[in-house]
Amino acid sequence: MSENIGKLLLRIMLGGMLLFHGIYKLQHGIGAIKGMLTAHGLPSLLAYGVFVGEILAPILLILGFHSRVWAGIIALNMLMAIYLTNFKGMTSLGAYGTWGMESVAFYLTTALAITLLGSGKYAIRRD
Repeated sequence: MSENIGKLLLRIMLGGMLLFHGIYKLQHGIGAIKGMLTAHGLPSLLAYGVFVGEILAPILLILGFHSRVWAGIIALNMLMAIYLTNFKGMTSLGAYGTWGMESVAFYLTTALAITLLGSGKYAIRRD
């Protein structure tokens, strides 16, 4: 039982925290992401994928609907974020001693853990 509760907590934490990023982008736009994509020679149309990775995926992950798939999409979203920011923060510290990539690393590793572990018992559709 505790293993399933742990998986539920992982899903809620990852999905809940990432959803705030998606809501922010929904309210304020994705112009900055479009700019980063074109700077890397990629089509700006790909920027709309952020809504899949930061709104749809977190909601379905929290619900536990094909959690491995949606966690994998979140992991890919984070890898793209690392690439688009040119690995900024990889070797830097924040103002209070945090790693420059702390939040991205949290989202990435938690998504990978869920991809490997699955959703657990408390899910709409277990995998």
